[in-house]
Order: sequence, then structure tokens, then C-alpha cells
Amino acid sequence: MIHAIRRIALLACCLLALVGVNAQPTDYTRYADPMIGTGGHGHTFPGACVPFGMVQLSPDTRLRGWDGCSGYHYSDSVVYGFSHTHLDGTGCSDYGDILLMPTTGAPDVRPKAYRSGFSHQHEKATPGFYSVKLDKYNILAELTATERTGLHKYTFADTAGNIILDLKHRDHVRHAELHISNDGEISGMRLSSSWADSQYVFFVMRFSQPFTAYGVTKGGIRHKGVKDIRGHALRAWFRFTTKKGEPVYVKVGLSPTSIEGARKNLSGEQPGWNFEEVKEQARATWNRELGKIEITSSDTAVLRTFYTAMYHSFISPNLFSDVDGRYRGRDLQVHEGEGGNYYTVFSLWDTYRALHPLYNLIQRPRNTDMVHTMVTMYRQRGLLPIWELAGCETFCMTGYHAVPVIADAAMKGISLTDANTAYEAMRHSAMMSHRDMHKYFKWRTPLMLISHLRYVAGWDSYRKYGYIRGAALLGGTAKSLEHAYDDWCVGQMAKKLGKMDDYNMFMQRAANYRLLLDSASGFMRPRRKNFIKHFDPYKTSVYYTEGNAWQYAFSVPQDMTGHIRLIGGRARYCTMLDSLFHTTSNMYGLPHPDVAGMIGQYAHGNEPSHMIAYAYDYAAQPWKTQQTTRLIMDSLYTDKPDGLCGNDDCGQMSAWYVFSAMGFYPVCPGSNHYAIGSPKSEKTVLHLDDGKTFTITAADNSKGNVYIQSALLNGATYTKSYISYADVMNGGTLELKMGPAPNIQWGSADADVPVTRIETATHD
Repeated sequence: MIHAIRRIALLACCLLALVGVNAQPTDYTRYADPMIGTGGHGHTFPGACVPFGMVQLSPDTRLRGWDGCSGYHYSDSVVYGFSHTHLDGTGCSDYGDILLMPTTGAPDVRPKAYRSGFSHQHEKATPGFYSVKLDKYNILAELTATERTGLHKYTFADTAGNIILDLKHRDHVRHAELHISNDGEISGMRLSSSWADSQYVFFVMRFSQPFTAYGVTKGGIRHKGVKDIRGHALRAWFRFTTKKGEPVYVKVGLSPTSIEGARKNLSGEQPGWNFEEVKEQARATWNRELGKIEITSSDTAVLRTFYTAMYHSFISPNLFSDVDGRYRGRDLQVHEGEGGNYYTVFSLWDTYRALHPLYNLIQRPRNTDMVHTMVTMYRQRGLLPIWELAGCETFCMTGYHAVPVIADAAMKGISLTDANTAYEAMRHSAMMSHRDMHKYFKWRTPLMLISHLRYVAGWDSYRKYGYIRGAALLGGTAKSLEHAYDDWCVGQMAKKLGKMDDYNMFMQRAANYRLLLDSASGFMRPRRKNFIKHFDPYKTSVYYTEGNAWQYAFSVPQDMTGHIRLIGGRARYCTMLDSLFHTTSNMYGLPHPDVAGMIGQYAHGNEPSHMIAYAYDYAAQPWKTQQTTRLIMDSLYTDKPDGLCGNDDCGQMSAWYVFSAMGFYPVCPGSNHYAIGSPKSEKTVLHLDDGKTFTITAADNSKGNVYIQSALLNGATYTKSYISYADVMNGGTLELKMGPAPNIQWGSADADVPVTRIETATHD
């Protein structure tokens, strides 16, 4: 009897253990590879960070150049060190603050002297962790991070080593400070100008053991025995005596507000020295965020590409407030926290299209804080962000695209603390004059001057004529189209708040795109009083922003239905779309490097193209959307270092893939429907913020079976080529049956086609 009880107890323990094993959460980080996008022109970085963190602790392998915007490129073989801030996927350079580099031998603070060779064979990157062997010194460098701190682990093969601190690294440094306290704590700050005009970074640094000697240089001149020094070219070294194979740890807290803020951040987030514990916390944080969307696929490459896209979608915007809530505002002054987190790095020309709409599904609390941040920026400086970086406005790109981010959040039920102030900010963006814009501008670098002049050119022309006139106004045709869409978004917010006079005015302005539409050619053409002569849609020119007339021919998300009618109907519209994807003519003129990922004249490497494949849905040919979106995913995204065909642009390229791999896309942020495409996975489960789930299954899905044959939504026959936001957020299941040939009946009836239109307009 006793033996029988023991056997039963043992069996029960085994069953419980088995259940425990099966209950272990999925490790999504094994599929997310930070190396994807570091080659080619993806401009991503491979280092350690946590979702939306202030710190991006990553190796720097090149100091300048377009493909060095993130500080790292996969083709490089030399590393200069490990700095604590990096931009992810941008087309301009900045950051690279507070660089550390371990060395051996006599300390030398010159970058050409302290840099080291490395190989990818001895390099590893996973979400929240990075390591590399420094060949010159035989040092193993390992990095991990929390939201506001970085943790370094340097294992020296020799019994003595140095750690170099370079405060002059990369950008133009206007002022720096270094303070060495008696207890071995290092603190300081750096004020630099690059893409951001005035970037403040404060830091506090602590070592796991005392250094035995140190040295400080200013402008290359050694200053012996100095513990407090100021200047614009500060470097230092710290000497350690270790046992062979004994690691030295360095933990660094950052702050945009003060040294004391950095000290609080460091004490609050890293009180100890357990590297493995911090690394595991970072991995667990990434798993929690990546697990918000579960996909099932028999193809490991699909899993790697998808979860890396998720990873890149959750790197920025970046936290810009301390643990006590203090932050540096848009006026570059320090402010007390008002509840919620404050953010920076808003690449809005890119991210309004898919990244922020993705957050409205699975990052609603964070997107709420981001929208509140934008409105706070308006209150402090009188201007919504355009391309904001470290509290500074870069005036990069075109349009006023904080507007669709706010409008889309409001349309999807995100609560605004002060909706009237938010609307005031949106309206102000739409109504500003050229003179108004100049009030907000300061510049220290030629890049800043060029960005501002390009941005403000044509504002008064648009207000007066409804479009931007003249060849001298850079990107005038593209700007006019973007302004018209942004105006539509202002109108949606006006309607929501019951401001109907404003609503009608902005609907009229939303129709301004029609003034540029040449119905004979079907293209959006530049014009002065009349259309300019000698028009060539293949030629890049000053009239378009990083593209040509082909890429901007379909840029009317606010009035897809009306645009199709004005083009001459669905048949002609689809013929133009077919020509876009299948023409063999090359773009010429002055092609921009961002115009990449070409399929015919479609340029997936640049954001204006991102909605185009879904335009077939609006013209009642959804099977072509299914075919084309799968072609883009299959040919322009891979799980290799050059797996992004263009700049990731702070996650927009990746967010496009996340949406498209799930099988739907937000063509018109500010509206409440998504166009349906062709999912890459057999099953997708969205874990929504309110605890509900929305599941998409794709029976018989494969590389060959890209076409939807039929669909069920919550068990009922579903024939629409779009799905509503409410259907997703209410939870449920969308079941798709896939096949190798188009079902031209599914989703093509008039009642099944998605619609966006301008309800009130005066243009013919």
C-alpha cells in the first residue's frame, strides 16, 4: 500500500513537472536578431536596450557617413568602443554619447590608438544583450541594459587593463564636464550639436572595483591630478589591476536633466552588480513585449523576420524622463513630471503610417503617453513635433505628421487629457504661415539650416492656392499632397469635437490634392499657375520628396474612393497600379539613396510607397493586394544582416512587415478600418491591452498559396477586403482559406470594398 502511494505520488510529481515544463513561456527572443538590418542600408544597431529605453548601449564601428548613422555597420571590422545612445534606422547621424572602451597596455586615449579589430565569429547579439571579443586586446566585452542604465562586463586576459572614457566621440561637443569623486564615482555631462541642435546628456558611472590610476586629457593635453574639468574635448582613462580572467563591471546611469537625475536613475534601476540578473530581466522584458503577437509558422526564417520586426518596432520613441518624472522639455528646460512617461525621437514622416497605428493595438498605454508628450511639446514651445530629437526640432522631412498620430489615437478611443488643447495644437500646425514657422527656428549647423529652409518653403503658397507653386520650392508637389492628408486628419478631430465649421473647412483643404491631379496622365503633377511642361514621371526632381511622380501617384489615403473616380474608374486605376509594379524603366535624375527596394517603380525602401500595394483593395481587385504584399515580404525582407531594403526609420519599415505578415494594414490612419492583404503565418494571435485576443488563421497557407479563397469572421461568412478596428479590438477570430489561384469574387463586390472619401469639398 505504501509503495502504491509512493508510485502515485511520484507519478503526480512527474505530471506536475511536465505541466510546469509545458507552461514555460515561449522565448520569443530566440527569433529576434538585432543583427538584421545592420548591413545594407537598414541603419540599425545591434547593441543592448530594453523596449523604448533611454539607453541603447551598442558598439560604434564607424564615425561618419550615411551608412554609419546608427554607429555600426555589418561590413566593418574595427570597433572604437561602446556608447550609450544610438538612433535606430535613421537617415541622419546623431547620438553616440558617453563612449567606453577597454584596453590593455599603456593607456592611449586617441581613437585610432584605442580601437580594436573584431570578427562576427566572436560577436553575439540578442534582445537586451551584446558581446564581442576585442582581438587587439583579447578582451571579452559584454553589455546589457535597463531603461535608463547600461551595464558593461569586461573580462581581461591580462592582469591589468584600462577603461577609456571618450566624451568627444562623434558629434560636435559644445561643452563637457568630468568629475571624479573620492569614492571612485565618475560623473559628468555632454552638450553636443549634430542633427539635434542642443543635446544634453548627464551621466553617473561606477566601477565594480577601485581603479589604481587615472588620467585626464583636454584637447589632447594631459592634466595630472585633476578631478574636475570642463571643456569640449575631454577624454580619460582608468587603470585596473585584476586577476587573469577576472571581469571589471561598469554601470552607467543616464539622464537628460542633471547629474543628480542620472544618479537617481542608476540607484533606482541598478543597485547591485549581478550582470546575469540584469541580462535576464532585459530578456524577460523583451519576451513580454514580443509575446503581444504570437505567430505560428513552419518556416523559421518567417519567425526570425517577424520577431525581429517586432523588436525594431519597440526600440523608439525613447524614454526621456527620469525615475522621479523630471524631463527636459521642448523648450530645453527641466520640468517636473505630470504623470506618465515623457518621450523623444519622433520620426513622424515615417512612423505615422504604421508604427503608431500598431501601438494603438498593442501599446496603448505607451502611445497615450507619446501623444500626451506631443501635446506637452506644443504647450511648451507652441509647435507640435515634426522630427523631434532630444528635445530639439530638426525640421526634417515634410508635412505636420504629429496630426495623424493624434487623430488616429483619438479615433481609436485613446483618452486625451485635454482634447481641446490637442485640437488647438493640430489646427495651429495646419494654419501656420511662413513667418510663423521662422519663430521656432534656431540653427547651429548647415544641416539644420538646410532642413529648416526645405521644410518651410511653400507654406504660404499652399495656404493661398491650395498647392505649392514653383520649381524653387523643394518637394512642393509631395508637400501639397501630405498637407492635404494632414488637413483631413485635423478635420476628423474637429468633427469628433463638434467643431463643424472647422470640419468643413478642413475637408475642403483635404481635397486640394485634386488641383495637382492631371487626369490625362493620371499623375500628380507639379504646377505653377498651370502644370509645368516637360513632365517626366520617371525623373526625380525638386518637386517630389525622395522620389518621383510614380511613387506619389497614389498618395491620397484620405480620398481613395474619390481619387479612383477622378482617375477614370477602377479599371484605369488598377492599370496604373500594374504599371507601377511592372514597368522596367529606371528612375533617373538625381535618385535619393533612400529610394530603394525597387519593384518596377515601387520603392519599398522609402515610406511614401508603403500604402500602395493595398490600394488594389480600394479598386475591387484585392487578389492583387494579396499577391503584391506577399511579393514584397518575400523579396524585400530577409533574416540576414542586409534583410531590410532601406532605412528602418525608427521602426516604420518593420511595422509595415508586422502588419502585413498578420494580414492587414492601416492605409489611412485616422480612419477605423484596415485593408486586408495576405498573411505570412498560419496563425496569428494578438494579445490586446484589455485582455482580449484577436486570432487570424490562414488554412493551407504557403509560399505558393497566397490568395484568399474565402473567409469567416467569428464563424460567419466574411466577404469584405477590409476589417474594422472595432472587430479587432472586440476580440474574435478571422479564418482565411488560402489557395494558389486568385478568387476574383472574394472582396470585390461594391459592398465589400474599403472606402475613404472626403464628405464635403468644393473642388470639381
